[in-house]
Amino acid sequence: MSNPPEAIAWYVLYTKSRHEKLVDELLKRKGLESFLPLRKIQRQWSDRVKRIEEPLFKGYLFVRTAFANRVEVLQTKGVVRFIGFGPFPEPVPEKVIFALRRFMEEEIEVDPFPYLKEGDAVTVKEGLFRGVEGFLVHKKGKYRLVVSLDHIQQAVSVELDAASVEKIR
Repeated sequence: MSNPPEAIAWYVLYTKSRHEKLVDELLKRKGLESFLPLRKIQRQWSDRVKRIEEPLFKGYLFVRTAFANRVEVLQTKGVVRFIGFGPFPEPVPEKVIFALRRFMEEEIEVDPFPYLKEGDAVTVKEGLFRGVEGFLVHKKGKYRLVVSLDHIQQAVSVELDAASVEKIR
């Protein structure tokens, strides 16, 4: 664990299936800061098409708390466990939460993206997402910036001009 137990940090929570929104609401009622990235998608039913919001990462959400408060978080209905490597939850870097929040604030189309381990690390040097770090990939003839979340082995991607990024050394 990289942070001392008393330090406040962002952590990933794994929830029961389809309990993400409930857990988010219950954590906020307890006075805890939580973040559930949602994406808008179209769903086709037999009689209509409807635009709905669903979690970007099904089964996961983020909570900002001290490790010492973990019991209070774990006692929340729908929470299964903290995500980490080994016996302790692993804090999520602030830059990842920053990037996800920027994507959500701009209400742009954000897609779940296969988890990446390889590729060049880049930072956006201009435009709306200046300062956001991730990996540059090529998908369907276009460049996308991918921000990976090691904790849950998932990632998100947004389309961008490859000229607006620079390689991180």
